[in-house]
Amino acid sequence: MLLQPEHHQQPFPFFFVKAAFSEEQCAALEQLFLQDNNAWQHHDGVFYRASLCDVTASIPAKFQAEILARMREITGLPLIDRMLVTIQRMQPGHVIGIHSDRPLLSYEIARLVVQLNQQWQPEHGGVLQLFSSPESEVIFSVNPEYNKAVGFLLHADSYHAVTEVSQTRQSVVFNFWHAANTPELAAHIETLFANLQFSEFPEALNLFASAAESTLPEEVTYRAGTAAIALNRWGYDAATVIAGYQHSAGLANCDSSDAETYAAVLLADWVAYLYRDTFDLIRWNELKNKLAGMEVFPRLLAIWALCLPE
Repeated sequence: MLLQPEHHQQPFPFFFVKAAFSEEQCAALEQLFLQDNNAWQHHDGVFYRASLCDVTASIPAKFQAEILARMREITGLPLIDRMLVTIQRMQPGHVIGIHSDRPLLSYEIARLVVQLNQQWQPEHGGVLQLFSSPESEVIFSVNPEYNKAVGFLLHADSYHAVTEVSQTRQSVVFNFWHAANTPELAAHIETLFANLQFSEFPEALNLFASAAESTLPEEVTYRAGTAAIALNRWGYDAATVIAGYQHSAGLANCDSSDAETYAAVLLADWVAYLYRDTFDLIRWNELKNKLAGMEVFPRLLAIWALCLPE
């Protein structure tokens, strides 16, 4: 299963396998496309034209476990025991435009796409194209040949598209979640920032926030304000809230000699970024390395366990 993956780093990390599964496994996956028409979601927009169907419940648990284990080996990521499997069918005239599927809060981090198109020919189209930006030329192309698989990490710059098809194109898409961007974390963060009001700022922060808002972009000050709200709701004093705001706004790095203040500010900055932007694997690794080996403080126990799971 997924043997001899060929790894590439450009235009973003991905791999492909020429023969993903056994003949028996491919035959079982092909049977999934016999779903009743009512089970399919049909998309016929200008940007995205394809039909999808969730078949997760139809994938045997043993097969799911084997794929998860293999994807953990290939990607080196801490993937949780959660998988979403969809089948995708594109009919003649269907096309998928350039997009990145950047992983927002609780979104999947990796994807495996397996092609099931017998006797594919170049004139059939349906080629997966990878780009470095929405405006770039195609960097890499993968033909949708039978039993070929492509796996890639999702991030803000993982731009890809599928060319228009002239024959039916069938693929199975496996989606995987990072242990530090789970639905449980999303629920916790949504609760943390429920009814968010910047009037909650301690009065001492107002002067700093007003000065920042006069010179910095709104998205920067909004994220900094969100980090400050997190610290305030975790019960930290005004000095820590101000330190957190300045750190998230890029006005001053937190270099506090107090370990709890340092950890709280870094975690507040991370959850604010995740809440307002995306799950960035590089930023998460930096956070993990900075807080490695530190004591887990009681006020931070819940969010620490979700953001930095063992």
